[in-house]
Amino acid sequence: MVAHLLGLKWQLLLNGFQRSPWQLVGMALGLLYALGVLVLLVGGLIALRWADAEIAHTVVVLGGAATVLGWAIIPLVASAADMTLDPARFTTFAIPPRQLLAGLALAGFIGIPGLATLIAALGSVGTWWRSVPAVTGALVGAVLGAFTCVVLSKVVTTATAGLASSRRFKDVSSIIVFIPLMLLGPIMVGVVDGVRSSADYLPVLARTVSWTPLGAAWSLGGDLEAGDFAAAGLKFLISAVTIAGLLLCWHLLLQRALVTPPYSGGSARKGGKLGLFGLLPATPSGAVAARALIYWMKDPRYAASLVIVPLFPVLFFFSGSQGGGYGLLMILGPLTAFMMAWSICADVSYDNTAFALHLAAGVRGVDDRLGRAMACLAISLPVVLVFTVGPLFVTGDWQWLPNLLGLSLGTLFTGLGLSSVISARYNIAVPLPGDSPFKKPPGNVAQTLAVQAVGMGVLALLLIPELALVAVQAFSGGPEAGWINLAVGPLLGVILFVVGVRLGGKWLDARGPEMFAQLSVNR
Repeated sequence: MVAHLLGLKWQLLLNGFQRSPWQLVGMALGLLYALGVLVLLVGGLIALRWADAEIAHTVVVLGGAATVLGWAIIPLVASAADMTLDPARFTTFAIPPRQLLAGLALAGFIGIPGLATLIAALGSVGTWWRSVPAVTGALVGAVLGAFTCVVLSKVVTTATAGLASSRRFKDVSSIIVFIPLMLLGPIMVGVVDGVRSSADYLPVLARTVSWTPLGAAWSLGGDLEAGDFAAAGLKFLISAVTIAGLLLCWHLLLQRALVTPPYSGGSARKGGKLGLFGLLPATPSGAVAARALIYWMKDPRYAASLVIVPLFPVLFFFSGSQGGGYGLLMILGPLTAFMMAWSICADVSYDNTAFALHLAAGVRGVDDRLGRAMACLAISLPVVLVFTVGPLFVTGDWQWLPNLLGLSLGTLFTGLGLSSVISARYNIAVPLPGDSPFKKPPGNVAQTLAVQAVGMGVLALLLIPELALVAVQAFSGGPEAGWINLAVGPLLGVILFVVGVRLGGKWLDARGPEMFAQLSVNR
């Protein structure tokens, strides 16, 4: 049965390569990138053979402990990454738990993450290619460490199987994992600075971690090289007991998962409350605005764009602290206005086949456009005002407040009007309902890029008056242009907003069925 499970996992892995040619090209590029990183990592571990023993011990132990933590944390934020052998799928098969446990554990090494971890762990053998005891300890420690990673990951995924079956948990976790990617620059700089400032402390930390389940297995080679056989024996026991405890926990969790698999259906919410539909006006545009606001708050595809916005101040502040000035914070308000306004250009595409509700209900195009724009405005206007005024407390350039407010408000209203037109004319390829917010569907990529490029160019042309007044104040230094922009920006933006809503409404009335047909094809 164990061999059958391993063969099943291997066949599933091979089936992943039987896809369309473009998907195979993308997979091949990803594999080449992963292989390059793995080669660099293994090469670095082998190069440590000629380094000082204390430095090698510190790098291997801390790196191994970080790997174990990664295998424990990543399943929480990427719970659907590899569920091909989900224990819940074996509930109808009479497989003995011990055989299922062994098969699932070994199957964890059949795949890119498990195989890469095992190869990288074996690279530490090259680090301790200094004596027979050190090589033996490094080999045993690499196997124990890699096995600990896989079993710990299985314990986490099995324990959180109920959460993983929840769509809301998947949506939130996929968004949370994107935040460190946005802040990768500041994180890397902070890590490098921390390592530089605490270089003398790292060996002490490594020795402490080596006595914990996180680093015990990874320190066997270094301890045997140093001749500390007693410490190596105790740490071997710590590693073995850790694996035994994890296997016991996994066995208990696996029995529970096989008897009571997670169920994500049903709802405990009581009816009778209208929510936003009861708060907003009982008009067609009010109903559309309420529906759009619910999407903004609950649909992860909208939430993904909202998560990015609060990260801009962090990135700009970090860039200013590294460059010696915070002038970049001045564009925070206009940039946020641009991004928030442009976000609804794919509003109808996000609806997908649910757009049929608007057609069946006979909603006028102008009401559809106005409702969607007002929903975005309700969220974006406070954010834009805060991001426009807030940076001035840091820079102290209060003479720019009128000009920046005029530019930000003009950008927001003008962008909403333009997006109302574009979303009524073109369908943009977006993630389907229920998919990851960062999963880009194939097809229409060239058209999407062309529409976005042309739309951004048109928006820049429409903002020429506001941008010209900003340039005037930058060259003259006087505040007069700023006060003019404070009046011109919102006024011109509101005019273009009204024009865009009306024009987009007419286009939507004229080609609503054709848009729905395109959305059905994209499905």
